[in-house]
Amino acid sequence: MATIKDVARLAGVGLGTASRVVSGKGSVSPATLERVKKAIDELGFRPSHAARALLSGSSRMIGVYIPVLSGTFYTPILQIIDTELRAAGLHMVVAFGVGLGDARRQAVEGIDFLMERGCDGLIVMSSALLEEDIAALGAKGRQVVALNHDFAGMPEQCFTVDHRLGGRLAACALLEHKHRDIAIVAGPASLLDNVERIEGFKAELEENGIDTGKLWVAESDFSPAGGWAAAKALIESGNPCTALFCANDEMAVGALSYFQEAGIRVPHDLSVIGYDDTPSAEFSAPRLTSVRMPWREMTKNGLNALLNRCYDLHRPVERSFPVSVTLRASLAEKRSGAAGAAGSAPEENKPARRRKAA
Repeated sequence: MATIKDVARLAGVGLGTASRVVSGKGSVSPATLERVKKAIDELGFRPSHAARALLSGSSRMIGVYIPVLSGTFYTPILQIIDTELRAAGLHMVVAFGVGLGDARRQAVEGIDFLMERGCDGLIVMSSALLEEDIAALGAKGRQVVALNHDFAGMPEQCFTVDHRLGGRLAACALLEHKHRDIAIVAGPASLLDNVERIEGFKAELEENGIDTGKLWVAESDFSPAGGWAAAKALIESGNPCTALFCANDEMAVGALSYFQEAGIRVPHDLSVIGYDDTPSAEFSAPRLTSVRMPWREMTKNGLNALLNRCYDLHRPVERSFPVSVTLRASLAEKRSGAAGAAGSAPEENKPARRRKAA
């Protein structure tokens, strides 16, 4: 494989001159330019990624940090970023949480990993980072964009969505379908975006006369297994709810799976609504009603802002993203006289205390 030294030798020029032609930086005479280009063509020279980085002073790589490399939430976001970067002649490097430390330490180490590999800029998705972690980046922090999180120290570099509104819209959807006996499966209390969507959901119910202090609420981990376990606990509690709000789609899909196995008909016995409107929502059984968060729009605009900073581009950047509800088969109007999920469960799935009372 030909090298830049081979090009310089064949063209009869110095290595620095050949490098200026390849990088497009610096001036050379027209005759010299022609000789070097002819040598490049004859040798079939193609500079490696590392060589281009050395010549241009840019790695042409954008780093992306996500907390976990699993599930249906982060994968579409990574696909959007990779597609956009490839179209721009750039490359994506991904780091995710590993190691024995907590989520914050994993995020800090992941960012360090990406910076050590010479990424020109970073996209960060983590609710575990603190303001001081961002401040510790110093001048490098100017080449960072945060998705789905706000940092006071870099407000123009943060792109997120209105999770309180998302929670309110979920509550409105249930109320419009006559549901007032509602259960909640929340995500981790340590995650701000989860807290915001649950606060918005409860606020809307309170404004419509529902005492949220009496609702059945479980905290889970945003996983399908967590949704399954929470749904099982809900039925075993004997709570007479007619609808369930899950704070993300993966938990909702896990809950649907449990209900199907337990013989609880969704939405005939119990309506279910999720959050995020990920691809899993469209192909669950039944298809899942979900709050649609505009992840594609948020991601593309955050990426545009980062590329503008890193490469002096002028891509359009918007900061307002619409939130809506995608209605599907898992949500139906409350039936008159419905007993709720616990009242619909098969006898073998009810708690022992309820069987004795029957």
